[in-house]
Amino acid sequence: MSYAQMPEMDEPLSDDERDKLINDLAKKIVDRGMETPAVLFLEMHKPISFLAGQSMIAASPFLVPLFGQAGVRGYSQLLNEPDNVERLIRRIEDLSVEKDIEKKREKK
Repeated sequence: MSYAQMPEMDEPLSDDERDKLINDLAKKIVDRGMETPAVLFLEMHKPISFLAGQSMIAASPFLVPLFGQAGVRGYSQLLNEPDNVERLIRRIEDLSVEKDIEKKREKK
């Protein structure tokens, strides 16, 4: 995607973009076995998620080289909505349960 095609930083995420970001992030967390600390962290910081999203925009000159402009935009918009944090927590929990079921199947 060229720079001219990039959405603005304040443009809201579409439902598909939101769901993809949540799913990708939840998969990374579960693959690393970090479900419990991630859920605990997200639950504790849910009230200030909007502040975290805005901070990402302010820190974008430092974050864009690491995550790319689309990544910074996506994660900042994701954090701007407290409902998205709850969706992320639920997705992490769902993937964790699926992972546990898969491990039990492999043991049999």
